[in-house]
Amino acid sequence: MTYFSTPTKLAALGLAVLGLAGTPVAAQTKPEGRAAQFQSLLDCKAKADGAERLACYDAAVGALAGAEQTGDIVVVDREQAKSVRRQAFGFNMPSLAMFERTEKPEEVDSLASVADRAYRGGDGKWIFELEGGAVWAQTDNETLGRQPGKGSKVEIRKAAMGSYFLKSDGQRAVRARRVK
Repeated sequence: MTYFSTPTKLAALGLAVLGLAGTPVAAQTKPEGRAAQFQSLLDCKAKADGAERLACYDAAVGALAGAEQTGDIVVVDREQAKSVRRQAFGFNMPSLAMFERTEKPEEVDSLASVADRAYRGGDGKWIFELEGGAVWAQTDNETLGRQPGKGSKVEIRKAAMGSYFLKSDGQRAVRARRVK
């Protein structure tokens, strides 16, 4: 465990307070999940004077573009969000809820892919490296009738209680979990 001296703790607390003091009020009261730079853009709409509103929009758009360029803000459209959910199939990732603002997302309950590589691990169970980089490992002790390999068609579907079935080249399904 790392221990910090009292002066170090006080210095860190002082920097945190100074950081909060410098944050604009609009950013502190923004709705949950909304970036401050985006909220600043929306706040410009309330300006009554046209010239003042235009200057506000120009400044806010510049800040928003700069934040996107540095990676502080990432803009994702609905199709990109769907793609992320499909790529994450097999992982339990509650942070993907940020993509579900306006509508219930399509439920991904199966995946069809092709194996880039299939091999037995040290425990004798199969490991499948799929196109796109996903890696799935067999979790049960079932045997496969035909040995899978590069180019094997792989189907994965959700099973009960958060588990998954993996079927290779139409053979009997084995239980599997995503490891990468």
